Amino acid sequence: MRNELVRWMFGAGFALGLVGLSGCATGGDSLGSLEAALNVPSVTVSVTEGDGRSLTTPLLGGARSIAPSADASEAPSAADGAAATPPADGQAQPDPQSLPAPQETSQTPSDVPPAPLQVSQAGYQKDLEAEKEAEKELYDPFAKAEGTAEALEEYDPLEPFNVAMFQFNRKLDEWVVKPVATVYDKVLPDTAELAIRNLFHNVRFTQRLINNLAQGKFKGAGIEAASFVVNTTLGFGGFWDFAKDVCGWQTSDEDTGQTLGTYGVKPGPYLVLPFLGSFTIRDGIGFIGDLALDPFNWLVMPAIKLDGAPKLITKDDTILFGQIGIRVGYMVNERAINIETTFEGVEETVVDLYGAVRNAYLQKRARAIRE
Repeated sequence: MRNELVRWMFGAGFALGLVGLSGCATGGDSLGSLEAALNVPSVTVSVTEGDGRSLTTPLLGGARSIAPSADASEAPSAADGAAATPPADGQAQPDPQSLPAPQETSQTPSDVPPAPLQVSQAGYQKDLEAEKEAEKELYDPFAKAEGTAEALEEYDPLEPFNVAMFQFNRKLDEWVVKPVATVYDKVLPDTAELAIRNLFHNVRFTQRLINNLAQGKFKGAGIEAASFVVNTTLGFGGFWDFAKDVCGWQTSDEDTGQTLGTYGVKPGPYLVLPFLGSFTIRDGIGFIGDLALDPFNWLVMPAIKLDGAPKLITKDDTILFGQIGIRVGYMVNERAINIETTFEGVEETVVDLYGAVRNAYLQKRARAIRE
């Protein structure tokens, strides 16, 4: 009995050994048979080595699989091979729809650098243009104008003399001109002051007419000529600016200094003259030209003597005092119209009053030439 039991156990072990050797030989078939018998899905873990080879290991149960890399994903896995192998005889093939889908997770290597920040070129250009537009809207009247060589040139080699004349004109206005203009303003109504200004402006139309023609502003020249005729006839000799108030005709005052600047003459050194105020060398020459173009100076009271030219006043002494009286009267009348204008408020906001007035004058003249 004992010997029969030993022989039976030895035979059973030998049979199991043959089954094991058969499973090792068939590999995927045995795994598929076992999966079919137990009704447990198999999951494949794929690991990619450094040389790019993909190692696959089939596992039983609900283990999670790690997705292969891009290079290894193209290689077929062992599970795909096992699924393609037909089942052994006598074994039922499991329904693919009854098997749960394997769960896949993707892991991003930590050593992969992040994507670079993309900057839109169109957006950058749009922001840059917006900044430029904002800068254009900010205007400082005492700042130097960029791109205008004339405004950038504050050439002042005579600054000590100019500063002295600037202080002299300030004291003259403070002690003499403004007090006289204050009394003058109280005596004459504002309409009378404006009428006297219109008279001076109408008489001096010749210099504006000629400078409009010299600068090629023919429309402006036509308006100046028509305004003189209308104001002299319908405006009571020029006391009423009929052309402006009724007809709406108005042009900018063109002078010889602007004409010289239009033809490229540089402003030259800055200059301040007593009683007259701010100039440049170019504007000083233009001022002399305007005096020559003023018909009052060679018809009414001829400061410029022309042989054979008609004149209303012939005595030299009368002409001299008349010219001085006209200049002083024009200055006082203009000061009365601008009686509230003063440097007192400006002095509190600027460090260098002389430099601010100089820059403002140069900016004004450069703008008049550009226009």
